[in-house]
Amino acid sequence: MIAPVSAIRAYWFFAFVLLALAGCMPASPGLRDVANRAVAPETLRVMPPMNQFGAPRPFAPARANAELAQDFLELSFMMESGRPIAQLSRFEGPVSITVTPGAPATVLPDLDRLIARLRQEARIDIRRIPYGETPANITIETLPRARMQRVVPHAACFVVPRVSSWSEFHRNRNSRIMDWTTLETREHVAVFIPNDVAPQEIRDCLHEEVAQALGPLNDLYRLADSVFNDDNFNAVLTGFDMLILRAYYDAELRSGMTRAEVAAALPAILARINPSAPPGAASAASATPRAWITAIETALGPGTREAARPAAAARAVEIARQSGLSDGRLAFSYFALGRLSLGDDPQQSINAFLAARDIYDTIAPGGIHAAHIDMQLAAFALSTGRFDEALRLTGAAMPAATLGENAALLSTLLMIRAEALDGLGRTSQAQQVRLDSLSWGRYGFGTNAELGARLTEIASLTP
Repeated sequence: MIAPVSAIRAYWFFAFVLLALAGCMPASPGLRDVANRAVAPETLRVMPPMNQFGAPRPFAPARANAELAQDFLELSFMMESGRPIAQLSRFEGPVSITVTPGAPATVLPDLDRLIARLRQEARIDIRRIPYGETPANITIETLPRARMQRVVPHAACFVVPRVSSWSEFHRNRNSRIMDWTTLETREHVAVFIPNDVAPQEIRDCLHEEVAQALGPLNDLYRLADSVFNDDNFNAVLTGFDMLILRAYYDAELRSGMTRAEVAAALPAILARINPSAPPGAASAASATPRAWITAIETALGPGTREAARPAAAARAVEIARQSGLSDGRLAFSYFALGRLSLGDDPQQSINAFLAARDIYDTIAPGGIHAAHIDMQLAAFALSTGRFDEALRLTGAAMPAATLGENAALLSTLLMIRAEALDGLGRTSQAQQVRLDSLSWGRYGFGTNAELGARLTEIASLTP
């Protein structure tokens, strides 16, 4: 058994989000058995260049510093398992980061972009150094996913302390040497990322695991504006995340401080680094019931029979409502129910998506959550021939997908738009939009095979 050593990005929801249309069936029973329309080979014969996102535009968190202090403490002094962390640990002094040889071509550009953001937004003194030049504080190693998951099943990627290589991790995986709760100062940390997945998935792993290598180790389902959340809606570090990391490396804090000592220092730190925060006191943050987490993991995680998933999602909805959770946790429960009801009960699916959308529109208006829901609703609209509605929904979702740097979502939205335009007879415009979808899809899905499968999947929705 592996010691409780790592902060893990769960593979189950990664796959779940990126394959969210796999079970999408037309609302009319008469369309269920329609044959899939294969993508014409010429569509993928000459691929357009891979698109890249522009300068990031993160939003500052729109809540009081007192609430942010509460979030900081819960993220920093608790493991995801619920084990308490007695003292703050971080790197002291400049931080070096390196990548082992053989990484995919997109890793270094994406890492350099992340480092630039960490330096500018979080004010962390961090730089990339060539591999082997000198021992780095953070070492990123890429390897096949199957090899990773033989040791840590279902993990998309993970981070461990006190080692600098996969071989070192493998030798010590059953010891307490990699137990985060025993750290006082971080010196060497290893991040393990698969090298045989889409560039976007690699980039998402870089953001979450490097952030946890540097700072908080916990994930909180109640945080709608953070990558420190196992719902995985946010793909890249948000304004909230950068603010938390900036506070984490403030000069007023140091490794070894207790929770009480950090709590006493945070008000002055946050007032200084986040002066535009709205006034207000911290409200009592409701704990996430373990029964709700179990229901969500049963609904979306590996090892659950397909027939049992919708019932588990419905149970998550009920637990959230009974527990008085009216935030993103209830919305996520509805989202899971909507996704898992697609094939068997389209009306329940639509109702669940709309219920989730109502909540997300309140807590994160116009955000990435609503964009995912609009994508699902646009697929429904496409499947019933409501092409104008599909265009409206995809158009509403694209700004958030772009701002959230989610190329897979953006590519899927463009594919739906192309089908809708074809349905309206606007063939030349549809072809251009489809080419745009491929440019984003090269980053979001990776291989031509994955892109072709997604194009065929979307095309099969059109009656």
